[in-house]
Amino acid sequence: MQDTVAPYLEQTDLRPTITGRELENMLQKAIDYPLAGVCIPPYWVKKVARDLKTTPLEIITVIGFPLGYQMTQVKVHEVETALKDGATELDVVMNISALKNGVNIWIKGELAQLAQEIHQANALMKVILETAYLSSEEIVTACQICEDAGADFVKTSTGFASKGATLENVQLMRKSVSANVGVKAAGGIRNLTQVQEFIQAGADRIGTSAGFTILAAEDDSKNK
Repeated sequence: MQDTVAPYLEQTDLRPTITGRELENMLQKAIDYPLAGVCIPPYWVKKVARDLKTTPLEIITVIGFPLGYQMTQVKVHEVETALKDGATELDVVMNISALKNGVNIWIKGELAQLAQEIHQANALMKVILETAYLSSEEIVTACQICEDAGADFVKTSTGFASKGATLENVQLMRKSVSANVGVKAAGGIRNLTQVQEFIQAGADRIGTSAGFTILAAEDDSKNK
């Protein structure tokens, strides 16, 4: 683990009630930290990309959010729009209903099509599995589908399900993909201890709405 958890963190705000002023405040704070990036709703991508143009922060948004069962052509349009607006990393929700029905070849085809669009723009694709709805066997299967389709990361959760990330699921996901695929833990991660535990469990990225609070706690612990 690095000396600071900051490079692991994606400061996230996907609330339906987020205002422009709240977003501005978030961006001003994000610029002051070496975060991985900011994860925001698609509606705000163009503005955020413009405001953060001169920073190294990744512009992260979501596709097929939050349930994943939009049709492929809808997701393709979302991807194209997000990339045009300036997104550099796209978190795509897997079609959970299709997975539950064993339509694995179809899922792989959809994700591969999206991955091709995303990679042509030199962007990254993370696939949200929504592990709260999946058995251990389904998580393993989903991870394998994602890697075969060309995903850059597999991700635990949207943060909108009944349960978010767990250490056990992150460990399972880490074991289920090769070293070429990252693991992102998100959903219910709100303090420094949790972040450190998830990194130890194998997470390469942490999605959290409490990034600044976590970094403040880290600073406090170093100063004691």
